[in-house]
Amino acid sequence: MPASPPRPGARPSASPRSERSPRLLGGLLIGAGVTHLVAPRPLDAMVPRALPGNPRAWTYASGVAELAIGAAVAAPRTRRLGTPAAAGLFVAVFPANVKMAADWRGRPLPLRTAALARLPLQVPLVRWALRVHRTARTDRA
Repeated sequence: MPASPPRPGARPSASPRSERSPRLLGGLLIGAGVTHLVAPRPLDAMVPRALPGNPRAWTYASGVAELAIGAAVAAPRTRRLGTPAAAGLFVAVFPANVKMAADWRGRPLPLRTAALARLPLQVPLVRWALRVHRTARTDRA
């Protein structure tokens, strides 16, 4: 049976390709959030000392934020709100990555390299979130 013509004024549904990038970004954030909650100890050491309170609380709070933002990015209805939050989160965690790179100066070369590689990685992550924001549908799915 042939497909029926679209209703007048109806927008075409998003293609599977256009949904891949937001879902991958959302999955990345959700995966990071789960890691913060189930294996927080290594992440506690990245919390800058200038932040008040217990590092574990910051680790858990950032994990919850990553879960919520990741879900918002993955869902078409909340994507336009979730993507700027994702970009902001990537900027907000940059000081933790700087601290990690500084703290790992005495580690073996592969670990130092990984810690340093995290620093410029924030730029494409922010750009990815903003690109997904620009391509997100403006209407409610």
